[in-house]
Amino acid sequence: MKKILTLMAAGCFSTAAWAQKPPLLPEKDVAALANELSGETAKRNLEVIATFHRQRGSQGFHAAAELVAERARAYGLSDVAILQFPADGKIFYGTQRSRPAWDAERGELTEYPDISSPLCQGWQKTVEEAHKEGKVGVLIICLNVLANYQAEPIVLAEDSESADVTAQLLDVGEGTKESDYAGKEVKGKIVLVSAQPGTVQDLAVGKFGAAGIVSYAQNQKTAWSGEDENLIRWGHLETFSANKTFAFMVSLKTARGFKERLAKGEKITLHAVVKAGQHAGNYEVVTATIPGTDPKLKEEEIAFSCHLDHQRPGANDNASGCVTILEVARTLQKLISEGKLARPARTIRFIWPPEIEGTLALLNGPGYIENPPHERQPGEPPKALFPRAPFEKDLTKRIKAVVHMDMVGGGPETKAVFHVTRGPMSLPSFVHDVAWAFAEFVNEESYKFAATGEAKFPFVALEGGKEPLRAEYSAFTMGSDHDVYQDSSYGIPAIYLNDWPDRYIHTNFDTAANIDPTKLKRAAFIGAASGYFLAGMNVSGALGVTGVIAEQAGQMRMVENIRRMRALNDLDQSSSPINEHDVFVVQTSKCESQVRPSVKRIVPQVSELQDSWDINGDPEKRAHTAKAERRPAGDGLLKFKRRTEPKGPLAVFGYDYFAEHARAAGVATPKLLSYEGLWGAGEEYAYEVLNFADGKRNVQEIRDAVSAEYGPVPLEMVVEYLKALEKIGIVETVK
Repeated sequence: MKKILTLMAAGCFSTAAWAQKPPLLPEKDVAALANELSGETAKRNLEVIATFHRQRGSQGFHAAAELVAERARAYGLSDVAILQFPADGKIFYGTQRSRPAWDAERGELTEYPDISSPLCQGWQKTVEEAHKEGKVGVLIICLNVLANYQAEPIVLAEDSESADVTAQLLDVGEGTKESDYAGKEVKGKIVLVSAQPGTVQDLAVGKFGAAGIVSYAQNQKTAWSGEDENLIRWGHLETFSANKTFAFMVSLKTARGFKERLAKGEKITLHAVVKAGQHAGNYEVVTATIPGTDPKLKEEEIAFSCHLDHQRPGANDNASGCVTILEVARTLQKLISEGKLARPARTIRFIWPPEIEGTLALLNGPGYIENPPHERQPGEPPKALFPRAPFEKDLTKRIKAVVHMDMVGGGPETKAVFHVTRGPMSLPSFVHDVAWAFAEFVNEESYKFAATGEAKFPFVALEGGKEPLRAEYSAFTMGSDHDVYQDSSYGIPAIYLNDWPDRYIHTNFDTAANIDPTKLKRAAFIGAASGYFLAGMNVSGALGVTGVIAEQAGQMRMVENIRRMRALNDLDQSSSPINEHDVFVVQTSKCESQVRPSVKRIVPQVSELQDSWDINGDPEKRAHTAKAERRPAGDGLLKFKRRTEPKGPLAVFGYDYFAEHARAAGVATPKLLSYEGLWGAGEEYAYEVLNFADGKRNVQEIRDAVSAEYGPVPLEMVVEYLKALEKIGIVETVK
């Protein structure tokens, strides 16, 4: 324990040292980036992107993609293209079943009035008849328009189908259980539910015959949930459900009004008109590069990623990430062209895809390139599609690291906390420590400026706030494209910059007005500095990382580990054959021992990498090893190895690879998928169990690794899940 406390103290002093001078890059390079990066330019681009309703394969997404590509060309980037990947519901890109494109033209939800009202006698007349009789005003007063897609497209749930329905509204509570419908006449009614439409459509529409859905599903749970009754959340129907229907999203205020009236016995009649639907289309992925200069290393790439799709406005999620990497691209290209920054050895690539599914399409291809608009004559239609450039087939081998941005612009109104999120324990890497070095530098400089009014690098936009950044260095969490890159199919370490919590995520209040240009500038600097350093990293830079950053950031991880060990000490382990505290120490130490050697992924020429975290050379940790590592028995001896195909995580977007294939194979749902651990839940356990299935670790070792990451889990659950994966062809037993 004394040794741990010493590390804690050292970590406190070492992080402050970064504020004295910039880490890793020469001060002139940091100054060039800080002076050129513009939060205002990023926000101007965001304000335009936020006007598009950017659903996958839609006209709105295409318009946003064209805008990004046009900006990239104007900024002087190379190889600008909009890659297209057919999406028809049948083609698979690794574990992602392609989802057909979805477009909507119209969506209106109207409440018909109580015909007993004297004012509204004769309201059923058509508009033409009302005009003739001079009763248009009465018609307007008596019809209450609840939702209009043209005015606010978030009100129409994604994957809604065309309909023209007049029906009574029926409250079925949450709507996810058969008991919610017991004793109610559902057929032909529009059901009011508190759950997401996609989770109720098979029951409500498929089994009980509802005509449609109105949902008031609330946002992700935060301290501010439910405070603003006017928020409307983005809603989804299930893309591949056989029970096609429509769904409208309404505010909590509207829903409560409905519920009160229905509880009193009042009849509420709604008229829904929808013109929308799925169709064969394309995933579109915008990409551009800044070519490297080294004859050999320019074939390697450092990538910047985001996701361009989302509902309108979708300002923080994720127009903010898209415009921030666009600003990084503009800044690096300009500074390199002007000679203020040296051209890096490796190529830097920028990628704007639909979230997760577009990234899987990109990494699994093949795709196509449409001839860009600037190559067409006026009025000339797009030409046929052309195969992608051959080198892009090996993109997963070319990309050495990724800087992924998903929500990086939240201002004070969004209550956002900014995170530099590490990778999973299955893929230890120094690249996260590089990002944290620059984030901590911004933390210190921005705090100094906020507290004193003076700092050499305040990282403040003229139109933005002056608050300190206070970024957090956080353990791995899932939920964006970084999951794909860091899946064992690809093993590409990804820096994940993200805001959480965010009180307006996935709602109509996620607007450009809530985005802070200062925050955009700071996120852009952390990303630009990290990516530029990695793109130019040589033996000297690698030695600087291994000698300073990995150790200092590792000490910060140790502080977090101490908190987790305390939680483990509080567990009742009287019936456990193994001490989970000791398991945790051994597994986290093993993970740390692999951080420095990970430098060789980018700079293989680095020779000896002495590692102060080597458990074999530390008597104290050897003692823990003796207690925690036992000879496995029974199923704990089994070894599984992931097959080479299909590639990608099993938790993808709008499609459940495991569930569909498990049903076909007659496999029951493994208990692991619903397990709740100390620091993680089923989906996270499953992601890492599959990542650790490398044919070398036995099941006991996999169980111990995921237990250290997310909290103790029974060995039997891990065995059950791996055997289920074997039955659906994802893993195979190693004899």
